[in-house]
Amino acid sequence: MSQTSPASKNITSVSQETRVFEPNGEFSTAAHISSLTQYRRLYNESIRDPEKFWAKQAEQELIWFKPWKKVLQWKVPDAKWFVGGKLNVSHNCLDRHLSTPLANKAAIIWEGEPASPGKPGEERVLTFKQLHREVCLFANVLKRNGARKGDRVLIYLPMVPEAAVAMLACARIGAVHSVVFGGFSAQSVADRIADCGAKLVITADGGFRRGATIQLKKNVDDALVLKDASGKRLAESIERVIVLRRASNDIHIEEGRDVWWHRELEYVDANCPAAHMDSEDPLFILYTSGSTGKPKGIFHTTAGFLLGAKLTSRLVFDLKPDDLYWCTADVGWVTGHSYVVYGPLANGATSLMYEGAPNFPEPDRFWRIVEKYGVTILYTAPTAIRAFMKWGVEWPKKHNLTSLRLLGTVGEPINPEAWMWYHEVIGGGRCPIVDTWWQTETGVIMITPLPGATPTKPGSATLPFFGVVPEVVDDQGKPVPTNSGGKLVIRKPWPSMLRGVWGDPQRFREVYWSEIKGSYFTGDGCRRDKDGYFWIVGRIDDVLNVAGHRIGTAEIESALVSNPNVAEAAVVGRPDELKGQALVAFVTLKTGVKAHPQLREELRQHVAKEIGPVAKPDDIRFAESLPKTRSGKIMRRLLKQIAAGDEIKGDTTTLEDFGVLARLTQGEE
Repeated sequence: MSQTSPASKNITSVSQETRVFEPNGEFSTAAHISSLTQYRRLYNESIRDPEKFWAKQAEQELIWFKPWKKVLQWKVPDAKWFVGGKLNVSHNCLDRHLSTPLANKAAIIWEGEPASPGKPGEERVLTFKQLHREVCLFANVLKRNGARKGDRVLIYLPMVPEAAVAMLACARIGAVHSVVFGGFSAQSVADRIADCGAKLVITADGGFRRGATIQLKKNVDDALVLKDASGKRLAESIERVIVLRRASNDIHIEEGRDVWWHRELEYVDANCPAAHMDSEDPLFILYTSGSTGKPKGIFHTTAGFLLGAKLTSRLVFDLKPDDLYWCTADVGWVTGHSYVVYGPLANGATSLMYEGAPNFPEPDRFWRIVEKYGVTILYTAPTAIRAFMKWGVEWPKKHNLTSLRLLGTVGEPINPEAWMWYHEVIGGGRCPIVDTWWQTETGVIMITPLPGATPTKPGSATLPFFGVVPEVVDDQGKPVPTNSGGKLVIRKPWPSMLRGVWGDPQRFREVYWSEIKGSYFTGDGCRRDKDGYFWIVGRIDDVLNVAGHRIGTAEIESALVSNPNVAEAAVVGRPDELKGQALVAFVTLKTGVKAHPQLREELRQHVAKEIGPVAKPDDIRFAESLPKTRSGKIMRRLLKQIAAGDEIKGDTTTLEDFGVLARLTQGEE
């Protein structure tokens, strides 16, 4: 890849990033979208006449049982796409491939967590034909146990192929699945069951994480007896619990309620025609929060979501028939829905699933997998990349990563320093990086480079995907000047957009459509540069008001990480009588770097130089590691409480390492 003028200063603050990486010429030649000119032509078509554009895509990409009558029915905030059309998501992911050479191609390659160093994890491969059979069998198990079209089914499983099987089986019969991340607590499970009125739970005896057994079935048992403040049982809607044998740990089986997955398979056959679903029938509910307050059940529907997932998977990752694609997300998150299961399988791609942690049993676990299977596309989170940076280049250097041809990031803004490390150390300087912005609510990728067409800038998600009309606005909804910060909104409807908050249409309107009239409010802060590139600076509630200045925490974190001594940083605000809010930075240093008072001041001055004196942290606390969920997200809510000296409140069950919290609250450095 080529850079812009070598004379340009390589400033790594997000606000001053000047490096540009042109698409690799050899890559572009074979890419689905091979030039910026082609992208702009298609993008202009998609926003000039969106109904014509999406009708063409829907005809080309999806298999329909019955054609639609109307492409879009839109009255803010309610959208219906492909009105009257009939199709099935499971059919589009599996059956469509059975009469093609893809039938015997690997659909899912799975590797379990290794028990110890030197001992390989369990391996399984399911071809499209085999996956189709497993899905049909389990769909009949669901029907045998009372699941019908429109019923809600809660899935609470480890990262095993059966999680994908359960999702696809629900889609096949028209049941609405709600996947709950295996790291969530019994209370979280009960709350979600109560909210959506689930009829069945699909779980496992246990799962593995860093050599320990996660007691999933026990969590479900506990969830089913929890009560609300009035004494009513939260999960009273549950009629059946289907249990997968995974960890072989001791569990309780409640006669008449609990059944074993493997035993139920003995009573059914593999003949299960796909239900004809309306384009707007709900496909899944996914809860976006639970640490504090009532979780929001975002729901997506059949046709629009599938079209978005299939098209973005193919174009953003430039999927080719021989690719081995690995999205490292858990299926408990929307990334796992869109880019582990539905998007790749609808394209006939091979999707790799891994059960364990990136550093168990050793910090080269990901790179062993890349080398072992010849992974060509890797899609992971900036948090993971910063962890890899902290662990050191010696771990990826042990492995041959030349099979990689494309890298992607997802989940939060990536700071330029991490982007460059990813590009150089993992991609060998040759792999395009697609830095993608999207949300549970949007369903699929919304702002992203297209790897054969878009020049990239470290830290920027670049340009909108087809049909997406984003804008950066002020509090009154007016566009802000170039390079000015503002609120990111989406002006026009798109097929994969959320259709609501389950059971709470008023909350849907208030949270997403009341801030800026007529537009979907993302909740993210953003700026747009002179080239039209979008720079996401994090959640609006992560923008602090310091002495009258609005400062994005992501900007300060990026400046801190650009210092060669820093592996990771998280910045939060604490109440301050003089300034309103003071800035507190929690900093993890790179391996071998010692914390000392001079370094603390050096980092404060470094931020002042990169952004300005107003952004200097008032307090820098060195931490061996930061509190994170099992999916790798920093729990800034906890850091805010620690910074303010408050008692830790709220759900902490999703913490990866409880020792981190103890060390931080005790003030250890």
